[in-house]
Amino acid sequence: MNAIPSVNLKDFISNDPQKKQDFVDAIGEAYENIGFVALKGHFLDDTLVDNLYAEVKNFFNLPLETKQKYEIPGIGGQRGYVSFGKESAKGKKEGDLKEFWHFGQYVEDNDKLKAEYPENVIVEELPRFNEVGREAYKMLEKTAKYVLRALALYIGLKETYFDNYIHNGNSILRPIHYPPITQEPKEAVRAAAHGDINLITLLMGAQGRGLQVQNHKGEWIDAIAEPDELMINVGDMLSRHTNNKLKSTIHRVINPPKELWGTSRYSIPFFMHPISEMKLNVLEECIDDNHPKQFADITAGEFLTERLIELGLIKTK
Repeated sequence: MNAIPSVNLKDFISNDPQKKQDFVDAIGEAYENIGFVALKGHFLDDTLVDNLYAEVKNFFNLPLETKQKYEIPGIGGQRGYVSFGKESAKGKKEGDLKEFWHFGQYVEDNDKLKAEYPENVIVEELPRFNEVGREAYKMLEKTAKYVLRALALYIGLKETYFDNYIHNGNSILRPIHYPPITQEPKEAVRAAAHGDINLITLLMGAQGRGLQVQNHKGEWIDAIAEPDELMINVGDMLSRHTNNKLKSTIHRVINPPKELWGTSRYSIPFFMHPISEMKLNVLEECIDDNHPKQFADITAGEFLTERLIELGLIKTK
């Protein structure tokens, strides 16, 4: 497969059983074959998208010392600002050429989870930043819920199988700024080749060349979305849970050609995580004689901690 398939969520939420089934088949087959789809018909309207990009650019344009006020020690970068070069891909020592922000879950009905998750960080200088971020978070979370419902049906589970695991889940909205490149990078790229940790990732801002996906032949193909599309991929948690039936695909963000080094790039992924006690044990529906169980039992919380240590965001010494 050398192109990213495009699907429309409106088909799934229509009252037409055939359109719904066609959507389930198309998205499931795409995730078996390449691990990425471009999704139209999501819950983000154009005004919200424009407002979010404006607020994100306003934040990253603040002076460095202002942004660093919002870098919170001791929480593994889970909320607030993470400065340039702090994060590296698993197995890579060079830091990625990016700075980013994290919005986290807005827990409303569970005191235990409210205590477990760090508080969202409020940016005093930008009165609308947090409000717009929260609205985008909610709309992306809603979109992700319906995508997971389609995947549950594809696997042979009850449609609402994931609903209770993702309600108040440890999901993250991450606005990223890849600043202009000012000198020849030594081995570093904007985002080195990696797989995502979570269940699924919804990406805003893949309209220009930069994001690349590795197909099963090991070839890198460009993943470019239309302006009204989100790029959505499977993460390692879902891949593990489905015994690698749904593929977590390696992807990267390459550096632009030299004539474009002076430009910034912005992208905004939403990492859909479940609650930490969700068991990621391989589903019985995904095990047969040709596909024996590939992964040991683990919870989502244990798996996340393991990976944050590997990424250098949680220090063990």
